[in-house]
Amino acid sequence: MRKLRTIEMQRLTLEEFKASEKLPLVVVLDDVRSLYNVGSVFRTCDAFRVEAVCLCGITACPPHPEIHKTALGGEDSVAWRYYATAVEAVEALRDEGYYVYAIEQVEGSTKLQDLRTTDGERYAVVFGNEVKGVHQEVVDRCDNCLEIPQHGTKHSMNVSVTAGIVIWEFSKLLSK
Repeated sequence: MRKLRTIEMQRLTLEEFKASEKLPLVVVLDDVRSLYNVGSVFRTCDAFRVEAVCLCGITACPPHPEIHKTALGGEDSVAWRYYATAVEAVEALRDEGYYVYAIEQVEGSTKLQDLRTTDGERYAVVFGNEVKGVHQEVVDRCDNCLEIPQHGTKHSMNVSVTAGIVIWEFSKLLSK
């Protein structure tokens, strides 16, 4: 096997990306404090052509060198908007017809492997702060909660890792 060179991968240009059809998924970051996590989420959203990212509360916005360090330009390709709170973002998305999931461990959550999507539906996923998770008032306004089953000694994963897993699962279901 031979590794492909970058030129052989035929990646989209920035203009082609912006004009391309997107995955009907919006990512919401609720008070994510690490700029490296924000950048990593942008890069993952670029990889899967996610529709947009909503940056909320203390979550930093581009342009910023620390976001760029991990986003590597994903912050330029993926559409984003800022909200003072994730509550505002969730309410706006629900008003626009999105079905909104908080990614959180709650009573009665849907396990990620049991996620089912509906053709034509648009989705949003809310990821929380690295320490406190998704704020309860945000969870209260979501349509449902998704949980990634974990079997080790820790009760959580890094927010950017979690985002990658969840976005991949939506990509599999929505790209059929």
